[in-house]
Amino acid sequence: MLEQLPLSYAVIAAATLGLAPFVPEPHIWEKIKMLKAGTLKRPLDWFDLLLHTAPFVVLAAKLGQMAING
Repeated sequence: MLEQLPLSYAVIAAATLGLAPFVPEPHIWEKIKMLKAGTLKRPLDWFDLLLHTAPFVVLAAKLGQMAING
């Protein structure tokens, strides 16, 4: 499945969905800070963290697959 996904789509998803909203700071950055501080308690916050992390996981998997396959 990753073989069929263009790298550009994974990069665009990580840059837009992964970092949105951009102002005042990326949502994923806020959730990571909450996780580090121990204040990530509500189910909605966990869902947000997973939602904004997913594009980066896909991008990392795509890059790893490209590195292994050449």
